[in-house]
Amino acid sequence: MHNIQWQSLTFSQLSTTQLYQLLQLRVEVFVVEQTCYYQDLDGKDTHAETQHVMGVRDGELIAYARILAPDVSYPSQVSIGRVIVAKSARGIKLGDGLIEQCLVCCQNNWPSIGIKISAQQHLQSYYQKHGFVTVSAMYLEDDIPHVAMCRQ
Repeated sequence: MHNIQWQSLTFSQLSTTQLYQLLQLRVEVFVVEQTCYYQDLDGKDTHAETQHVMGVRDGELIAYARILAPDVSYPSQVSIGRVIVAKSARGIKLGDGLIEQCLVCCQNNWPSIGIKISAQQHLQSYYQKHGFVTVSAMYLEDDIPHVAMCRQ
């Protein structure tokens, strides 16, 4: 899809350049674009089982998500978060490819474990397309409406 190379790496497998690119993209989108001031570096990136899913085109990181092992964010459930498509790559359905890559990664690493996410409320139907079901009322996370969603 659009000459994108996908990879999933643990923290220790990331090069310093890859680490810099993913942190730069997270700050660019979540802090600057969404004006959401929060502690992005929460210690979960370095967990031995955390998977950093990256979509690269022509050497540029254009899609990213972080997958956390069971019990890191939620008891007995995997979590997908920090889901980003770079502004320069939006409008080509790259988000769908990113979520599909994440689901494959979850299946490969934790085949019988359910997935729980904290989704921005306006993206509920997007995640529902990928098999997620809303399991909570709306709540505020960093002043942005979110809902909890699960997928078996």
